[in-house]
Amino acid sequence: MKNILVTGANGQLGLALQSIAGGYPDFHLLCTDKDELDITDAAAVNAFFEQQPVHAVVNCAAYTAVDKAEQDEEAAFQLNFQAPLILAEAAAQHNAGFIHISTDYVFDGRSSRPYTETDDTSPQSIYGSSKLRGEATVLGIHPQAIVLRTSWLYSRNGVNFALRMQQLMQEKESLNVVFDQTGTPTYAPDLAAAIFTILQQPAEGRGGVYHYSNEGVASWYDFAVAIKALTGSACAIHPVTSDQFPTAAQRPAYSVLNKGKIKSVYGLTIPYWKDSLAVCLGK
Repeated sequence: MKNILVTGANGQLGLALQSIAGGYPDFHLLCTDKDELDITDAAAVNAFFEQQPVHAVVNCAAYTAVDKAEQDEEAAFQLNFQAPLILAEAAAQHNAGFIHISTDYVFDGRSSRPYTETDDTSPQSIYGSSKLRGEATVLGIHPQAIVLRTSWLYSRNGVNFALRMQQLMQEKESLNVVFDQTGTPTYAPDLAAAIFTILQQPAEGRGGVYHYSNEGVASWYDFAVAIKALTGSACAIHPVTSDQFPTAAQRPAYSVLNKGKIKSVYGLTIPYWKDSLAVCLGK
């Protein structure tokens, strides 16, 4: 039985890991959130590692309030850079594996083809900048660490586009949804299953950056239309441009991720986004 420290365990991905953990009996999840473990406190993190063996860390904790981060840079960097640094140091010191979750926001969104792990990064927001700094720090301290960039995460829990759209479609007769931002939704339990697959395989020689989202390409408008179709909602969905929804932080206009590397290295089969959406909505 291997102990896996999961930080940010009350978030979408942390809850997804817990929801499917029964299918992976070789692992015991040590689930923590900020009340159980302050990952910005090096002494607290080191004490945690001393209290019980930790075989690997899955760092799901992050400052994800993208627009708020523009005004709260210090807090964003503390959670997205300082905390991963502390965790990576502790993991490296105790010979524990490390999986760190990152984001499509490290890219500027100006590409016209799916981003590979070796493409140039150029974050356009404080959130993206803080996540990129965290990536570099983790890999600098712990070369065998896995950085998993993902996009458009949703599930049955927390605050996410799929749940919000369902709620709004019940409340309103019509909705305006942007069609000029393109990416791929990621169903949190699918990403959780990929993480367990990584944990099951040898870490040696596999450290670095990997991309994971569901297969396919969609705009937020496409995503909303699919939710409408699956739920049978009568709400009208209208496509609009991003300039009709000004935000403090700039979003990548295009952030489709190329998953060739993770499929090749770990032998993953990744579900199509609409299929996973149907699973999420129980359809």
